[in-house]
Amino acid sequence: MKTRIIDGAEQVFDPIRKRWVAFTEEEKVRQFFILFLINELNIPSSHISVEKKIMVNKLTKRYDIVVYKEAQPWMVVECKAPHIPLTQEVLEQVGRYNKTLNAEIIGVTNGAENRFFKIDFRTGE
Repeated sequence: MKTRIIDGAEQVFDPIRKRWVAFTEEEKVRQFFILFLINELNIPSSHISVEKKIMVNKLTKRYDIVVYKEAQPWMVVECKAPHIPLTQEVLEQVGRYNKTLNAEIIGVTNGAENRFFKIDFRTGE
């Protein structure tokens, strides 16, 4: 992970967005998860999308990470800072995003805890 300090603020180079971003607590979680996807799951960086806008119930939202498989969303991940508990509300947030994206896997992480679910579209569960 490449980091730098500019005017006293730490930044990290996002290999997906190909730009420097503020290295917040949430961004640390996002960047470590991106590295996990690339280095441990061998997902090509070209199959990963970060912080893109989508329409959810006529509202503009921004997801954290979407992984594509065969040009379709396969996994949606919501990242939270380590001090944010993974509550039902956080799970519902990624679920709302998935109503638009229709990914097979949804998940949330705060770096210390991960919760992932496989969606069975045949039953809606």
